[in-house]
Amino acid sequence: MSLHTLLQTIEAKSLKTTLPQIDIGDTVKVGVYIQEGNKQRVQPYQGIVIAQRRAGLHSTITVRRIFQGVGIERIFNIHSPVLQNIEVIKRAKVRRAKLYYLRDRVGKATRLKPRSNDR
Repeated sequence: MSLHTLLQTIEAKSLKTTLPQIDIGDTVKVGVYIQEGNKQRVQPYQGIVIAQRRAGLHSTITVRRIFQGVGIERIFNIHSPVLQNIEVIKRAKVRRAKLYYLRDRVGKATRLKPRSNDR
């Protein structure tokens, strides 16, 4: 057994199987575990998926939101135990693999066209 196949079998045990289909342009709500003192709670983080990296166990999504007029982006490892759940709120029709152009836009210019239900 080669080292590569050994790593794949070990990583396969850590992969989450209940993830929704996430695409670029989707508005998602991510439940993140937050440690406050000795208590742990779930904090929702809602925003638009502007980038996605598909790399097995190391797959990530970049979620952007506007908070008090400032754009905030967070990168989430989707198979991390820190994430409780990912919920897709709405889907948008986009023609780009990365939506970095949204960083330069403000207000209503950041809106995306809704996707029809054919996909």
